[in-house]
Amino acid sequence: MSNRLPAILIGIAILAMVIYSSVFVVNEREQAIVVRFGKIQSVKTEPGIYFKLPFAFMDADRVQIIPDQALRFDLDNIRVQVSGGKFYEVDAFVVYRITDPRRFRETVSGDREAAESRLRTRLDASLRRVYGLRGFESALSDARASMMQEVRDDLRADAESLGLSIQDVRIRRTDLTQEVSQQTYDRMKAERLAEAELIRARGNEEAQRRRAIADRQVVEIVADARRDSEILRGEGEGERSRIFGEAFSRDPSFYDFYRSLKAYSTSLGSSDTTLVLSPDSDFFRYFGNPGSSALPANGAPAASDVPATNGATAPADGAAPTN
Repeated sequence: MSNRLPAILIGIAILAMVIYSSVFVVNEREQAIVVRFGKIQSVKTEPGIYFKLPFAFMDADRVQIIPDQALRFDLDNIRVQVSGGKFYEVDAFVVYRITDPRRFRETVSGDREAAESRLRTRLDASLRRVYGLRGFESALSDARASMMQEVRDDLRADAESLGLSIQDVRIRRTDLTQEVSQQTYDRMKAERLAEAELIRARGNEEAQRRRAIADRQVVEIVADARRDSEILRGEGEGERSRIFGEAFSRDPSFYDFYRSLKAYSTSLGSSDTTLVLSPDSDFFRYFGNPGSSALPANGAPAASDVPATNGATAPADGAAPTN
């Protein structure tokens, strides 16, 4: 019995190895292709435990595991030309699934990199075509969704020929190239400077208009004020004359005498005033003899009719008074 134990253990080990090499497991995120002597024997798309020929000797029953989930590849820094002639840089990515493992194996031997390389070439050409039919603004507007839909439709036929299904195509970035960016910046700067000059010119025009309105209003206000002041001054002068007229009309001789005294005060008020007048001048008619009632030859009342003021006496010949 002891001599048979090693043989039994070896047999068990060999059996375990045979069973292990004959079993493979497919989980929910995978699908498997069983290849026997270079030909596809079966495709396992449901998760579970499956059997195959053990050890895969002489190229018998090899299992190729293929992802059964959404996959993605990116295409960066694509230089595209828009309808206006300018160039832009575009980043995009594609989401796909392997829906036909058999065709995927037959066309690219189940190599994801080979399949993505073919799709990447087709994606590059499709992006150039779609952007070439539109302007740069389309990628920044509502037309962006239709552009991605159009690119996805372009890729669908090639993807199906590889056993793939295109789930989505997205444009991640649409940016200016370095030279176009500088040109766009210079153009935007010039536009903003022109807009600033326009606003400044409109502001100056509005300022001049308002300044002219203010100046005109000042002239009108000053003119109205002067007119009102002249009217009030004239009314005041008229009222003054009326009051003086009423006051002096009560005694005209006194009014005449009062005006003469005012004239004397004005003309003789300064000590350095010198008057050269004829003694018979009407200016001195109130400088007569207080006791005489005769008028001078020129019809002025005699000096005797007017009392002397400030103690001054006028000579009978009409000479200047002496204090």
